[in-house]
Amino acid sequence: MAKKRIGILTGGGDVPGLNAVIKSVVYGATQTGDYDVVGIRRGWMGLTHANIENGMDDEFILPLDRENTRRIDRTGGTFLHTSRTKPSRIRVESLPPHVQARLGSVKEVEPGVVDMTPIVLENLQRLGIDDLLTIGGDDTLSYSSVLHHAGFPVVAVPKTMDNDVPGTEYCIGFSTALTRAADAVRRQRTTIGSHERIGIFRIFGRDAGFTALYTAYVASIRCCIPECPFDLEQLIDVLVEDKRNNPSRYALIVLSEGASWKGREVQEYGEPDPYGHRKKVNVAEALSDEVKRQSGQETLVSDLTYDLRSGSPDFLDKMIAYTFATMAVECISDRGSGRMMAIRGGCYADIEIPDPKVGARRVDIDTMYNRERFRPNYGAKRGLPVFLTRA
Repeated sequence: MAKKRIGILTGGGDVPGLNAVIKSVVYGATQTGDYDVVGIRRGWMGLTHANIENGMDDEFILPLDRENTRRIDRTGGTFLHTSRTKPSRIRVESLPPHVQARLGSVKEVEPGVVDMTPIVLENLQRLGIDDLLTIGGDDTLSYSSVLHHAGFPVVAVPKTMDNDVPGTEYCIGFSTALTRAADAVRRQRTTIGSHERIGIFRIFGRDAGFTALYTAYVASIRCCIPECPFDLEQLIDVLVEDKRNNPSRYALIVLSEGASWKGREVQEYGEPDPYGHRKKVNVAEALSDEVKRQSGQETLVSDLTYDLRSGSPDFLDKMIAYTFATMAVECISDRGSGRMMAIRGGCYADIEIPDPKVGARRVDIDTMYNRERFRPNYGAKRGLPVFLTRA
């Protein structure tokens, strides 16, 4: 029997653990001799921009084997590179000439913007790919669902430092982000304490506050999250009191990037990306200005976001990456499609790729967050999974 071919891509922001998934998929898929694997470079862009001749395009397509993936799990980032391309909404002017020449039957969704799904399906056929394995967050998964409903077999692995993909209690990248964030807070205590300031940390979390909440949980500091707009004056009073009562005369708080106070809309700027997301104005800087204006206290603002992406994955992210990858290959072997690897109730599972209309999974503020003290709730955890909120 002819070998079947698995295509694999990573989309959206990089996180530690992606290379561990890629390597494990290659090793698991090729060990029986039933499959070969090709990597699609730069995420969905590899399937919209490729110039495939004789079943290959060296710019966007990379055959994967045990030799060229042997060491990749030792580093962070993504060996295949990534992009924020959305195939169902691409500006014609951004496409290379060889792709523009193929747009005759492609649907225009608005002037100058096209849905490239027919081209994506044609390129998958040209590459001889039988099954596609995608690794990404909510945006990458949303288009994975589009392909599945178009009839192409897709299996997904969730990754995001926000840990907000619905249906799973864990996404690859979350543990490493928390480890790095807690370590950064620990290191910066000495500087913030030396200068007797209020330290304000900004961290990932556009729509959900899991990263800020869990960083505060292990660092024993205060936090504000998108799910619970806070009272500005109350928070400033608490921080000033924390500083006054601390023998070292400093206070600390971590904010999700999507956090805001009552009466203030989350501020955004710049052009939206292909998925409609604009950059958030730095809420830590905004809070710092208010603290200085209302209390006269000096602050130190630290943006933790992109530093958390870099470097190798920690133990938990590597273990779950290997496991999700093996599960995904098993799912493909069983002819599964439209499935996402997940953790539910603390156990491994595979579930339907979430409907993008569901939106981000969010912190249950009634059980996980003390809105009066701006702290995580530590009690009443018996019977809950390790990551506290059931999927």
